[in-house]
Amino acid sequence: MPIWIVALVLGIIEGITEFLPVSSTGHLLIAECWLPRQTDLFNVVIQCGAVLAVLPLFPERLRQFAFEWRRKPTQDYALKILLAFVLTGIGGLAWDRMGHHLPKALPPVAWALLIGGIGFVVVEQWLRGRALKNEVTWTIAGAVGIAQLIAAIFPGTSRSGASILFCLMLGLNRPAATEFSFLVGIPTMLAAGGLEIFKALRHHTPDTPAEQWSMVVLSFIAAAVVSFIAVRWLLGYVRTHTFVAFGWYRIALAGLIGALLLLGYGTREPKPSPAPARQELAARLGERGPLGQLAGSQP
Repeated sequence: MPIWIVALVLGIIEGITEFLPVSSTGHLLIAECWLPRQTDLFNVVIQCGAVLAVLPLFPERLRQFAFEWRRKPTQDYALKILLAFVLTGIGGLAWDRMGHHLPKALPPVAWALLIGGIGFVVVEQWLRGRALKNEVTWTIAGAVGIAQLIAAIFPGTSRSGASILFCLMLGLNRPAATEFSFLVGIPTMLAAGGLEIFKALRHHTPDTPAEQWSMVVLSFIAAAVVSFIAVRWLLGYVRTHTFVAFGWYRIALAGLIGALLLLGYGTREPKPSPAPARQELAARLGERGPLGQLAGSQP
């Protein structure tokens, strides 16, 4: 498969799933059962593309932060975003300092998807007939920070999924829960992405495979465009619908992963292929231009 198609497909997957409560990590790991695995730097950069694209979808909040920051309600909302961000950041750094790393095997992803899916179905059933509030409390802000940390530790949980689920359990209505989850996620993901990019560039060695930036840019653009469309759709969807459909989708996806595991896919974490194998692949494809260089640099 041409590498530009791989980059485009991965960008589309990232764009659709980054903010929808269905786990972008789970979908990308499933895709890697058939597509070449990309570098962590590649995945981080396209993730940033998906995150940046949603900023124009919150013009009122951005206007308030820019021109009404002296008003108490604006300051209050911003501080609640900051609280959730700080909780996630402190917990994430502590987890990283302890030497823990995000597993990239499918079994824990399947379990996280299943548990989260059941959670959405059960919570939405419990919320039937209940009056939900529109105000983000400090308790909700703290809970969102914890939810994002849980998602960072357990792959397949979904950052937005866990955040929205915690908000619903604490009585926040769906549009407000979705907006707050996304606004907290923007600085969180950009900070995490910036840190990963810094670490990747700082630890770059002559033996590190060269990144094909033209393909990274292609995937970045695809992720940004698709993320904008997906989030715009979701913000309208939650005004008149519940998250039950996403719950059942997660359950079905967990079942699909279980079937893949039974067939022998994703039973162990994917390993980067050695450099000679990459060079052999590039030579076999007969590519001498940028695509061949990327084929020879895939981890």
